[in-house]
Amino acid sequence: MSTRTSSAKGGAPKPILKKARVDTNSSKPSKKHFPVHAKPRLSSDASAPAVNGKGKGRAAPVNTTLKPKKTKAPVVSDPSSSTSLPTSFKAICGSYEKLLYGLEGTVSAEGSDYSLSIKPIFIFPAHVSCIKAVAASPQGGKWLATGSADEIVKVWDLRRRKEIGGLMHHEGSITHLEFPSRSFLLSASEDGTLALFRARDWAVLRTLNGHKGRVNSIAVHQSCKVALSVGKDRTLRMWDLMRGKGSASMKLGKEAELVRWSTDGSLFAVQTQNTIDIYSTDMELLHSITHPSRLHDIMFCKSVDGEGELLLAGGEDKKLSVYEVHKDHTKVPTIIADMVGHTNRVKALDTIQIALPEGCTRKSTTLVCTISSDGKVRLFDLAVLPVSAQEKAQLEPIAEYDTKGTRLTCLTLADGDTDANPSVNGKRKREDDEDGDEEGPEHDAEWEPEHAAIDGEGADDDEDEAGSDVN
Repeated sequence: MSTRTSSAKGGAPKPILKKARVDTNSSKPSKKHFPVHAKPRLSSDASAPAVNGKGKGRAAPVNTTLKPKKTKAPVVSDPSSSTSLPTSFKAICGSYEKLLYGLEGTVSAEGSDYSLSIKPIFIFPAHVSCIKAVAASPQGGKWLATGSADEIVKVWDLRRRKEIGGLMHHEGSITHLEFPSRSFLLSASEDGTLALFRARDWAVLRTLNGHKGRVNSIAVHQSCKVALSVGKDRTLRMWDLMRGKGSASMKLGKEAELVRWSTDGSLFAVQTQNTIDIYSTDMELLHSITHPSRLHDIMFCKSVDGEGELLLAGGEDKKLSVYEVHKDHTKVPTIIADMVGHTNRVKALDTIQIALPEGCTRKSTTLVCTISSDGKVRLFDLAVLPVSAQEKAQLEPIAEYDTKGTRLTCLTLADGDTDANPSVNGKRKREDDEDGDEEGPEHDAEWEPEHAAIDGEGADDDEDEAGSDVN
């Protein structure tokens, strides 16, 4: 209630009472628009590990039991079937020069053998500052996310090569991006927070606070229910993605730069300078590996031949070292091969499994892509890795692309075409069903967007005029 005075002739001023306005719709939350950089129009089940929480004893195990589907189950390719694997792929690289490179990789048959080639499909300045992180949605998804020192996460439609918009949620440089599934994007920033976005409308589902300082890296468990993060505060934190809050933390005593889960989710690795610490899921340190040089990226991947697992590590020694990770976790991983060819430090790496043409001696293979400060993108084939060798093998690149001196910073690989595209009534399934309606945390009553999505936004492929072209 507010008051104002009115003076009357021959008398003292009388107060005039003004009735306070009452919002009759106060019970309904006001719609809050999520800020964007450009006006966009959006055209395996494993048990989650339990860890020892800091000062809290053993943290409660995260419930990884899948809930019954409330909607029609999405069409998901079986990664174990070679017919569902992509027959081509895209490599997307960011750089200090603000340029975003898009390369397309294809495989062709040569009798019973095969060859690979990569060629550029787009090159353009994507941000106003250096690009620090890139991520592509998995399982044939169409989304690409790029993060920069300009504090913006930009979203792109890879299939149409259009910019969808910019997510301006963080207040610091973007340090890491990852798609836990086709329907969600997880980001990390120098502002000390993680943010979970929903790809259907790019609403912010949760902001995860806990780190005191820059978040350097995040890794999502294959169950998509928990994630790990490391940061400048020298701690490792575990996050319950189903409830949107922290579940445990552990002091590392040093600033870790990267954290990575193994392919089966039974181990994870923490990298600091030239050291790789390998932990079990109960946070027990199994091995501490000292690499011969300073490291910039590490990643687990499955062996093409055999049932083993590999740990790839690239750094200042201008090569990518291949560690064999034994099934017996008491055995120390050892280097069995080196991927050579770069003339400067290896900055980042990624892997992808692709299907090979009919008539080849094998149905599929795993490719390793590396980028370097020498400005070159190189492809390696893990199929040529000897199953057992007495001496350390050296693998040469099977294809490369030269950016002519661009200082590359980050890399992601995305699925290209597949042999069998899902269809409904003879037509391709709508993208909003394929990429936006996957069962996930949004079906939990606790999950409500912190910021509402933009009016009319959605993963609808009928909006052809969305965004700006990527040429």
